[in-house]
Amino acid sequence: MLISQQLLSLLGTRAFFYHRDRVPQNGAVLVVSNHRSFMDAPLLMATLNRSVRFACHHYMGQVPLMREVVTRLGCFPLDAPDQRQQTFFHQAIQLLQTQQAVGIFPEGTEPMVQSTNPHHIGQFQRGFAHLALRAPIQDLAILPVAIASHDETNNVAVPLKLLSWFDPSEPLFNQEGWHPMVIYQKVDMIVGRPLWITPAQRESYQGKQAKNVVADLTHYCHEEIDRLLH
Repeated sequence: MLISQQLLSLLGTRAFFYHRDRVPQNGAVLVVSNHRSFMDAPLLMATLNRSVRFACHHYMGQVPLMREVVTRLGCFPLDAPDQRQQTFFHQAIQLLQTQQAVGIFPEGTEPMVQSTNPHHIGQFQRGFAHLALRAPIQDLAILPVAIASHDETNNVAVPLKLLSWFDPSEPLFNQEGWHPMVIYQKVDMIVGRPLWITPAQRESYQGKQAKNVVADLTHYCHEEIDRLLH
């Protein structure tokens, strides 16, 4: 967490925190947030005032220097697509079982690779909802957090084609242009209403009902973050 604070101080980011009283002080927490910048992980750690282990994009674990940065921040890069789901669930459940906080960016790679409006939120992938329902953990909280940028600079990092050398499995890298690098100058960190996974939800996570309970969890987090952004 110290590295996160040093990074924010070095970049001169002014961060304002809202509803921090909603953050569970103890136990396992699954943090779900929108995602546009490499700064999102350290900002979320500062918001929760505790270490958060983030699942980050596969290519971040392949690119030299970037790999060292994300590892020092406590992130665990996702595996290649053929092993991604299995290893993600295994790593995340192990962390949650030791009462840690795990961070997920369910929009995936796209908002990091393509320039987006600060108050736009893309479609959520549902992996985090499956994780929450599968993890054999009592009192597991899902905590949606909105990152609302009000002043930022947009730079370029590396050509997308170069990243395809490190991660040929990502189709977004097979195009012209540069990987954007968003640096927040002024940003609001707004904590949403936590949702605790209930035994009834876990019981519903089977058969025909499973799809509905996963969709409900995903919809709740997406709507909560979208509401906070606006």
